[in-house]
Amino acid sequence: MGRRRWRDGAGVLVVVGPDGERVRVPLEVASSYRARTKGLLGRDSVDGAMLLTPASGVHTFRMRMGIDVAYLDRRLNVIAVRTMRPGRLGLPRLRARHVLEAGAGVMGEWGVRVGARVEVVDGAAGSGGGAGRQD
Repeated sequence: MGRRRWRDGAGVLVVVGPDGERVRVPLEVASSYRARTKGLLGRDSVDGAMLLTPASGVHTFRMRMGIDVAYLDRRLNVIAVRTMRPGRLGLPRLRARHVLEAGAGVMGEWGVRVGARVEVVDGAAGSGGGAGRQD
């Protein structure tokens, strides 16, 4: 299993439901230190979701909005989901390798819950070929 590196940029998040249904969501990938540090700071909203990678925890200090946060393992399985108000510190999750952020309340609509699997497609992956799941 090779380790895929992600680049900052745009892509599509695909949430795979238990019945195989796929929900596609616009995605921003933040993989550089600078992009991860900035994250959603200073924004009033987000179109779709943001993937912070590598990451195992987040905070909402200086944020203007509440967010949904999904912690993902190395295979992009959802291991925890929570909603955070501005000014909070989320404790890191031991098995988390990536963190997905979106506006408060939307992840449930997309089917992002513990045990769900997500995929990243459409050019958000770096070296090692095309985009897709990270293994």
